[in-house]
Amino acid sequence: MQQKDIEAVHRRYLKQEARTRSWVLSTQLALFVAFIGLWELLSRTNAINPLIFSYPSKIVHEFWARLLDGTLLPHVGMTVWETIVGFLLGTLIGTVMAAIIWWSPFLSRVLEPYLVIANSMPKVALGPVFIVSFGPGLFSVVAMGCAISVIITTINIYASFKEVNPNYIKVVQTLGGSKRQTFSMVILPATIPTILATLKVNVGLSWVGVIVGEFLVSQQGLGYLIIYGFQVFNFTLVMMSLAIIAVVATLMYQGVAYMERRLTRSFQ
Repeated sequence: MQQKDIEAVHRRYLKQEARTRSWVLSTQLALFVAFIGLWELLSRTNAINPLIFSYPSKIVHEFWARLLDGTLLPHVGMTVWETIVGFLLGTLIGTVMAAIIWWSPFLSRVLEPYLVIANSMPKVALGPVFIVSFGPGLFSVVAMGCAISVIITTINIYASFKEVNPNYIKVVQTLGGSKRQTFSMVILPATIPTILATLKVNVGLSWVGVIVGEFLVSQQGLGYLIIYGFQVFNFTLVMMSLAIIAVVATLMYQGVAYMERRLTRSFQ
């Protein structure tokens, strides 16, 4: 096949990909608009209970009212800060733990069953322990956000370390490479895709941990607004908080996905 033919095929492929992305985006927007419109219609006609489910226009009004009076942004900022810190700590501690376990075969054999047990435990049950240990404030909420993701991070990344092609390790060892060089030159680069995929999972886990932590102890944050809304029977406030969580969590996920794409290109 000549160079011109290859270029023509490539251009057709790019056009097809662009059309596919446009169709996907259009379908996503159409489904979202249809969902919002159906929700509004069903609530307005009392087909679903508007007291419990509220409706989109009322949620938007609640959002703007709280945004303009300055009572919303402190709650959003607090929850986002706690989530980012818990997300980073959970990923960092989990990665370091996985590296330590990989480094020592004896330690991996000792700790592996305990990791399975720790992963099966309901992390929410640790909430009272964190409250007593760190006090009813920021530290206990961050600890909850970290705890809910650190074990699964350790397990996933350690499993990825073990799955690296042993032939690559033998090449470095044959050339006289140390264990540190084996880890830095073979193990870690080979598991970058797994670490990035774990980051995307940890976005959702960190949000769950932080919101649960705010349910238990916080006097500020979106989790606090949800509990407060239930207490005063203001379900519009509850739905507004859930909508904000969905939007911000999506933005965080897309940020991690963008970083994944950039790093993947740099390693290719």
